[in-house]
Amino acid sequence: MTRTIVESKTKTAIIGFDQPFCVIGERINPTGRKKLAAELEAGDFSTVEKDAVAQVAAGATVLDINAGVVYNSNPNPNETEPPLMRKIIELVQGLVDVPLCIDSSVPGALEAGLEVCEGRPLLNSVTGEEERLEQILPLVKKYNVPVVAISNDDTGISEDPDVRFAVARKIVEHAADYGIPAHDIVVDPLVMPIGAMSTAGLQVFALVRRLREELGVNTTCGASNISFGLPNRHGINNAFLPMAMGAGMTSAIMNPVALPVTQKAISEKKAAVEAAGIVLPPDLDDETFVQLFGLGSTKPRAGKEMEAIRAANLLTDNDAHGGAWIRFNKPPGELGAEEGGRGRRGGGRRRRA
Repeated sequence: MTRTIVESKTKTAIIGFDQPFCVIGERINPTGRKKLAAELEAGDFSTVEKDAVAQVAAGATVLDINAGVVYNSNPNPNETEPPLMRKIIELVQGLVDVPLCIDSSVPGALEAGLEVCEGRPLLNSVTGEEERLEQILPLVKKYNVPVVAISNDDTGISEDPDVRFAVARKIVEHAADYGIPAHDIVVDPLVMPIGAMSTAGLQVFALVRRLREELGVNTTCGASNISFGLPNRHGINNAFLPMAMGAGMTSAIMNPVALPVTQKAISEKKAAVEAAGIVLPPDLDDETFVQLFGLGSTKPRAGKEMEAIRAANLLTDNDAHGGAWIRFNKPPGELGAEEGGRGRRGGGRRRRA
């Protein structure tokens, strides 16, 4: 049975067909987050700290670390990204004990992360592009780490699932030439937006089955890609993830956290309630109010996607005696009591080749 081992200094995460679904938290990534990018350029890591803790509390098994900020003061990522990657990894692994996924398109940033990351991180990523294969596979071998393999090559991203499968096979075969086993390759078959391609869901389910049956590899994806551009994205994601799991997908890079209700939304709802003639108690706090009116919570908490994943783990017998499902449904105040923090279980140091 294929198992991909990812480790922090004290904890081990196993990606595998017979394992609970591996949630790789995506929030520590400045791409598309102008506020976070500006903070990082200014040396402010407060959002990184909050996102790290919140994602682990919500159930992330692994945290993805991306330092891809294009500095206004220096637009060259080859110079700015390696030291930033090193800084973020050192900070995050001092706060939480889950394994990390080092995510960058800059080879120097990947190696900088590998140099300071404790345990055995997941490297994200290699593609089927010849130059990328020659740059990244030696790093994978040198540090003896697993790697995400993205199914595009020098021709770009194909809409033909057979071509994407062929690219995945090529990467697995090239990795074998370096002595890297298939169980250390986690293939991303590339999820297309269902709004742009109506067969995107069917394509990825079929691809995942082939990757499992013919190549024997674990799989991952950027889960939210499936719903891009459509309304009620959480509803689509909630259906997609258990279906992908049923097809054999073993992990996803995703946001496990439901973001807090904003003060603006609370004010608007209170105004609507008062306009309807409902008198609110003067001592009613915001958290009680938003829960009473079904708005969510003023605090970060596990999102609906995590509920779908936990339920699917239970239904596929990857949750022994339903223990994780029961813990997940504890009151919000107890969330993360057994999930986060430092130094819970034994893991291991990274094993170099």
